[in-house]
Amino acid sequence: MTAVLSADTCRTTAIAKVSGADLQVPLVQGGECSYANFDYAASAPALAQVTDRIAELLPTYASVHRGAGYASRISTLTYENARESVARFVNCADDQVVVFTRNTTDSLNLLAQCVPGSTVVLDVEHHANLLPWNDARIVTAADTIEETIERLIGELCTKPAALLAITGASNVTGEILPIARLADIAHRCGARILVDAAQLAPHRRIDLQECGVDYIAFSGHKLYAPFGAGVLVGRRDWLDEAQPYLAGGGAVREVTIESTEWACAPARHEAGSPNVLGAAAIATACETLHALDFDVIAEHEKALTAQLTDGLSAIESVSLVRLWNDAPDAVGIVTFTVDGFEAGEIAAFLSAEHGIGVRDGRFCAHPVLARLGLSGGAVRASLGLGSSSDDVTRLVDAVNILVSNQRDWNYAKTAGAWNPVPETRPFLGAADDNAGAAECV
Repeated sequence: MTAVLSADTCRTTAIAKVSGADLQVPLVQGGECSYANFDYAASAPALAQVTDRIAELLPTYASVHRGAGYASRISTLTYENARESVARFVNCADDQVVVFTRNTTDSLNLLAQCVPGSTVVLDVEHHANLLPWNDARIVTAADTIEETIERLIGELCTKPAALLAITGASNVTGEILPIARLADIAHRCGARILVDAAQLAPHRRIDLQECGVDYIAFSGHKLYAPFGAGVLVGRRDWLDEAQPYLAGGGAVREVTIESTEWACAPARHEAGSPNVLGAAAIATACETLHALDFDVIAEHEKALTAQLTDGLSAIESVSLVRLWNDAPDAVGIVTFTVDGFEAGEIAAFLSAEHGIGVRDGRFCAHPVLARLGLSGGAVRASLGLGSSSDDVTRLVDAVNILVSNQRDWNYAKTAGAWNPVPETRPFLGAADDNAGAAECV
């Protein structure tokens, strides 16, 4: 399947069918409307091709690698073929292997135990790429990418490091770093490079051989495959030399009472029964995205992002959040604040009265939000394959209603979260008094 879409088409319609595209949600003032999903950066809905593939596989779901039955053979082939699909998706080098994990966080924690030395990271990172490293050297990002790179060079050259762990695209603002250039810098300084591609992989083509990246991690649930699997792709030697991430069946070649002979990667780090359906979901998403053409995906997102940015910028009390003044590109994420309103209050209003889903809080990036003076959080609107121009118009219009003080409902903060008062919407059997009670960070 090859998508050929004009810029005008991309501006007005979704470019792929996703689960929930026809979802109708209740409004607090009564009635219902179609759901406008602006939370792709947290968890993207499943592609139709992914849900179809899972439905196809469920009748033959069985044990992987250790069964001779027909269903087990099918499941084993499905699992290993999924590894090949991921390898093609990112164009692995010969010395790189694909390890299936639970998510990006799991992938980064796995790699952290394999790194034979210190790791250099930026303060803009998601906590998943900030907390796992055993010997982390944190560099404060500057106001420009160019100065930030100079600071990284200074840190890498001052004291040898084993790894530079860097985001591909910020989960706060979507701004993209020049990973090929950073890979070259890391290698010249004697380090390897890991790219947290959780936000980048669903939006831009990644070619590991072309960009020279040593390790990459991403999650299925952000890649339109929310079935509990993630990926770590990278050079074999560190993975083969490290202790297994989990000790158990599947990670071994031979076990006696006196000794254990561990398998090589990827099996070395995939102990236990693997998530064959999750791996198949990721593989199907990879194949579907590749067929859509990433140039088309980028054009679609850039048009909608420009529409959203222009619309919000025209509202006097709205401020957009940026990390760098010179970022040349960004995935479809627009983060903003509104004078006089807490982020959680804005998100509650958008959901309750307009059926719009956004993310509010600090996006698991507390240090950089604090440095930007946003310890109270912000609102993040993120776009994806199912987003349309109509969705963007609804969001901009709703924010205009908010700042014009034309809300229909009252809102109160209880247990750290904003909720409409009274809450009239049903939550599919959930305890209404607990809805939204946990702090969103």
